[in-house]
Amino acid sequence: MLRKIEIVAANEEEAMLKAVEELHVPANKIFINVLGELPEGLNCEALVDINLSLEGKRYIENILKTLHIGYQIETRTVGGEKEIHYLIESSENPLLIGHNGKTLDALQTLVRNLISNYSKEKLITTLDVGSYRTRRDRQLEIIATKTAKEVAKTKIPAKLEPMNAYERHIIHEKLADWRDVYTESEGEGKDRAIVIKPKNI
Repeated sequence: MLRKIEIVAANEEEAMLKAVEELHVPANKIFINVLGELPEGLNCEALVDINLSLEGKRYIENILKTLHIGYQIETRTVGGEKEIHYLIESSENPLLIGHNGKTLDALQTLVRNLISNYSKEKLITTLDVGSYRTRRDRQLEIIATKTAKEVAKTKIPAKLEPMNAYERHIIHEKLADWRDVYTESEGEGKDRAIVIKPKNI
């Protein structure tokens, strides 16, 4: 659900000024609804008035246009915008993905921050370029399965390369139901990595 607040103001113009200040959203993205009159002024409801998925798409397009990159963007929403997924195909996919997906992660964070500023609910927002994440997820699942089989056989723990929180989640989920191994994250910051350990059965 989009953010909204109640405001008491002398008139609609003052209500809009207060709404912009409190919501940290431009006036052209706010709708003022007058609920009634109070002794101290108008009782107003200020609502963020945008299409979330479209707003995110426009934001991405502005970045790509600034970088002079040709692109196509596919937008997919789930559950009435509770999940918003963007897939970019561009003339510069490697540039937008970056080393180990770091540029892609940064772009996704920017879009997530933008959308979360408009919504009072926690939404799932993802950004992919050239299906990089889909391929990377599959690669991680293969690594997880292969390593887990080795750990189950040898009973020797195995530490994977450091990964971000999203990639660690993929590994944890893939091996969650295994009977003979379990996963733990160890380390701090960029050195945090998953260790696959044998279960004592």
